[in-house]
Amino acid sequence: MGIFTFDNIFKILMRALVLFTAIPVHECAHAWAADKLGDPTARYQGRISLNPFVHLDLFGTICMLLTGFGWARPVGINPNNFRNRKLGTVLTSIAGPFSNVLLGFLAMIIYKFLSYLPASQSGILYYASYMFYYIILLNVGLAVFNLLPVPPLDGSKVLNAVLPDRIYFRIMQYEQYIFIALIFIMFSGILNPLLGFLRSLIIIGLDFLTGFVDIIMR
Repeated sequence: MGIFTFDNIFKILMRALVLFTAIPVHECAHAWAADKLGDPTARYQGRISLNPFVHLDLFGTICMLLTGFGWARPVGINPNNFRNRKLGTVLTSIAGPFSNVLLGFLAMIIYKFLSYLPASQSGILYYASYMFYYIILLNVGLAVFNLLPVPPLDGSKVLNAVLPDRIYFRIMQYEQYIFIALIFIMFSGILNPLLGFLRSLIIIGLDFLTGFVDIIMR
């Protein structure tokens, strides 16, 4: 049996579902935000699209399926096109994680609705409810992971707004090496407690924001 348990297979299937939904939305949000803020680079590259194959990165896809954390091909932007270079870079960067939190919010509404149905403890409704719960976890987890202030993740772009250019560009010179180190750290599980804690905080917030479902269904 080993790794081929129902639970493991289900997790991989759910990660694949998120891979073909959450990641395209994430990257499309980056591209859309950049375009609205004055930089058409991503639009010219065809990245304002929900087609997953426009965005997926092979190694990032494998990591997503195996660990629940992954990435896509970075959306190309030219900060010099923004009306405000630093603000435009920050808003474009956080648009992706925000889109995943929004998807988690919508999934939680459906999850809560299904959970209140009488037949939700067994059969197809039980698995549907579990599916949306897992979608919440993965979307919020993806948002938290991408907000880490580590190149080339979205959070590193936020550093551009708070650090002097000289220091920021010095860090970015080592982007490739930092990213390789991050991959090893992710597979080691060292960051799991921190990421889990941050994910829990956001889920608590989403639970509060979707409290209206509890009021209606009760």
